[in-house]
Amino acid sequence: MQRVALGRTGVSVPAVSVGTWGHSGPRRIRRHPVGWSGQDDVAARRSLIRAWELELTHWDTADAYGAGHAETLIGSLWEEVPRSSIFLATKVGWEKGSAGHGYDPAQMRRQIEGSLERLATETIDLLYLHHCDFGPDDRYLEPAVELLREFQAEGRIRWIGLSDWDCHRVATYTPRVDPDVVQVYRSVLADTYHSSGLGALVTARDLGVCFFSPLQHGLLLGRYDEPPRFERGDHRSRRKEFQDADLLQHLRECRRATQARFSDRRHPVLEALLGTVLEDAPGCVLVGMRRPEHAEAAASVDVPLSTEDAAWVRRTYRQFS
Repeated sequence: MQRVALGRTGVSVPAVSVGTWGHSGPRRIRRHPVGWSGQDDVAARRSLIRAWELELTHWDTADAYGAGHAETLIGSLWEEVPRSSIFLATKVGWEKGSAGHGYDPAQMRRQIEGSLERLATETIDLLYLHHCDFGPDDRYLEPAVELLREFQAEGRIRWIGLSDWDCHRVATYTPRVDPDVVQVYRSVLADTYHSSGLGALVTARDLGVCFFSPLQHGLLLGRYDEPPRFERGDHRSRRKEFQDADLLQHLRECRRATQARFSDRRHPVLEALLGTVLEDAPGCVLVGMRRPEHAEAAASVDVPLSTEDAAWVRRTYRQFS
């Protein structure tokens, strides 16, 4: 697996790294599904151990994934996986508690200390602000950043990150937060990384960059013959694209075309989708690995794609309107 440097941190991580949102299990917050159904802790543990064996040693999680469940799962592995071998990232800011806002300093402190306990570690390598909603007039922004700097000065976190689904929002707040790493949503069908100006900021500030959901929660793999039904608490149940029969058909056609073009690859569709996201960005993609075979597939891909191949993938997938 190719490794990349996370910008000015100097830390080298696998170009395809481990995302653990899928380890959260189903969950609803204020009637909104935010988790994943089909979680199997035994399989998840085996997948993380297999990822480590295959040198996929950058693991990304969050306190909000299963209300700490994903963090606890990771923290239970240190007798089998050396803690020192894993670059460990988590997030804060989603869980509001009784404070009414996830970036209330007292609430943040409780959550960060809880993350350290659940992860069974003295130091978190990378701690992200989970989103860019900093309240009216951004009143929570400076206190949130100041608190992270305090934890950093105490040696309980090494690097600071900024995350959001919207590249424009991350681009807007990066100058004020001054993160070491940014994490944003990017796929072949959802891509504002450069048009938002974030790509230029990453280069100018020498930031690390990680892209989450590059497969759009599995949708882009083209495996659905009909709109799927998800359990309560699965965030995919509220995503309209999973219920768009025409889009699902298009993605099945993309899958067949991609398999034909990259027939010499072991996992042609996976490699095409991940390799295209990384073709023009010096970072890593975060991929859910809920079973050992997911880790094995991720470890086998060769990324990024060539400019020519990536252009073909973008054209092929974006033909749908």
